[in-house]
Amino acid sequence: MPENRRAPAKLRSIDEVNPREDIRIKIVCTVIDKKEDSVVVDDGTGKTEVFLDTEELEEIDEKKRVRIFGRVLPTPESFELQGEIVQEMDDVDFDLYKKVLEVA
Repeated sequence: MPENRRAPAKLRSIDEVNPREDIRIKIVCTVIDKKEDSVVVDDGTGKTEVFLDTEELEEIDEKKRVRIFGRVLPTPESFELQGEIVQEMDDVDFDLYKKVLEVA
């Protein structure tokens, strides 16, 4: 197995993230604030800041529902997220999405 392989992104809610154990995560959330180099997102269980590349930031608008894959960065108080992939989720049927997660 190649040594440079990324750790899998575990599906987490913001309040479940453990910065000491989680390396990469994916969260489904709503963008509530857009800053110069990051966005603040909320998934209903908490809020966190996600740092993104300029190209990713240009594609994101406030109040959009997104799935973010990223690397967990521990901070003294909690954690931040270095976003790697951002997917828009506006067209997803969330009732069906929740049912799929329950079965999986």
